[in-house]
Amino acid sequence: MKKTCKSVHFISLGCPKNLVDTEIMLGTLNRDGYKVVECAEDADNIIINTCGFIEEAKQESIDKILETAKLKKKGKLKKLIVAGCLTQRYKEKLVSELPEADIFIGSGEFQNIDKILKSHQDGKKKTYFNLPTYLQEAKTPRINSQMRHRAYLKISDGCKKRCAFCAIPLIRGNLQSRTIEGILSEAKLLIAGGVKELILISHDFTDYGWDLRKENMRAKESPYELLRVLADESGAQWIRLLYLYPDGITPDLIELIKTRKNLVKYFDMPLQHINNEILKKMNRRMSRSKIESVLQNIRKEIPDAVIRTQFIVGYPGETEEQFSELLEFIKEQKFDRVGCFKYSGEEGTKAGLMQDQLPDKVKEKRYNKIMSLQKKISRKKHQAYIGRTLPVIIEGYSEETKLLLSGRMSQQAPDIDGQVYINEGVGNVGSFVNVKITHSHDYDLVGKIVPGSAGH
Repeated sequence: MKKTCKSVHFISLGCPKNLVDTEIMLGTLNRDGYKVVECAEDADNIIINTCGFIEEAKQESIDKILETAKLKKKGKLKKLIVAGCLTQRYKEKLVSELPEADIFIGSGEFQNIDKILKSHQDGKKKTYFNLPTYLQEAKTPRINSQMRHRAYLKISDGCKKRCAFCAIPLIRGNLQSRTIEGILSEAKLLIAGGVKELILISHDFTDYGWDLRKENMRAKESPYELLRVLADESGAQWIRLLYLYPDGITPDLIELIKTRKNLVKYFDMPLQHINNEILKKMNRRMSRSKIESVLQNIRKEIPDAVIRTQFIVGYPGETEEQFSELLEFIKEQKFDRVGCFKYSGEEGTKAGLMQDQLPDKVKEKRYNKIMSLQKKISRKKHQAYIGRTLPVIIEGYSEETKLLLSGRMSQQAPDIDGQVYINEGVGNVGSFVNVKITHSHDYDLVGKIVPGSAGH
């Protein structure tokens, strides 16, 4: 009887939602007796959880698979497992074109990773695909791979929207929401394990519970109720929301975020564009006037709210006039954070079939203009922090030098925004300290710990 190879190394690519899937695989195999190793060269099995959202992400996934496969010749590697969105999206094509991989797992089968590895003893290539995407329960094994004081909490998967440029519904399927009871139960487990910051993730927080209410009109699941329950009952010190589409940001949701101290005043709101004609071509449900109304309401009710957004440039048919309108809008609104993507035509999407595709050099030029403008806005906004004292959670030493601590204020999301570098004072990782800001840069801040504030 063949001996089961019990060491495994994980590589997780793409978004935080993908990372949670990886953490479930980690927990499942750890429960089954596998040893998780940090070094790929030491692993019998390597699992790559891929991203297939846009062209750059797809290429990164392919490159990582080919690079890792070389370990079969110079390392211990016996099995290379390719999982996630790229495999779900390109099933047969990927299997035929990547002989280096042994097992292919789609986005609806990762929870069975232990059974899949047990059954793969004959060395033959195997594939496992299924939709809808698996939706975890509170009891689902999971190992938090983030720093001990923070964790992502996935509240739903799939998407009910059909934006013309987006392939997510093709990969992840329709919206599936977890119950409030299950989400709260997992949140409490995470808090009991030392987590202080919960980061709620989904494809659109404001659509949460729509599917459950559609099936049962008496279902209590709604964005407002979920957030209220987590704020009041989870015990989290910070609760951060990612991906709130503007059409679902209601006055009562804004009021709730305003009144609960542990709800971070941080709105991550992907707008994609502001020209009405482009928004219509994108199949977005908001007009410019409605978007501006939402922004005005947020700033009126929560003047210190941080608003992060993202835009797509070079969308099919985008004219210079339409791009100029977007640029002027960014100048007017002065967002705290802006992400920008060069449009990527995706197979299977409505936008990918449009005739008026723009050259890459046009996309690049428009991208550079937006990022240059936002850098100036960000620099000015950061200068306004100088002299203020703010609560900061310590993340550890700076990557550049151990002479500096790094941390985040509530206005900064991990792995997305900048950091606060601390050049004076002592504090432990995961502790909250009060930091007086002394210097600012384009995306980061520098400050010193106020004596007597560390450790809580």
